[in-house]
Amino acid sequence: MAGMDFFIRPASGTTSADWVRIPNCDMKVRLTRRLTRTIIRGEEGDDLHDEGSESAVYTVTGEIMLDDYKRVLTMFRSGQPYIHDPFEERDVKVIFASMEYDGSNQMFKFELLEDIV
Repeated sequence: MAGMDFFIRPASGTTSADWVRIPNCDMKVRLTRRLTRTIIRGEEGDDLHDEGSESAVYTVTGEIMLDDYKRVLTMFRSGQPYIHDPFEERDVKVIFASMEYDGSNQMFKFELLEDIV
């Protein structure tokens, strides 16, 4: 979704001042189910089992000022931050899967994972 505000805060943050707001971002979310597949040799077919849990991968891209990048980098190195999921209107505890920053044009890409049980 283009042109969204992205919000992230450290796990230890408790006030609205702890949130970092990055305006005008592109944000995607991909949900996957956790399945178990049992292959039965010499029997009839395979057995698929839905384990009842899912994972969400958030990909956020845009432009970020250096000072805000440094605040997010601290979160990257210090535990599980929270983001605001604009699609479901809720705060989500995530981990960083990857983080990219290009200092020449201030463009970034964050991949964040939420494990839903």
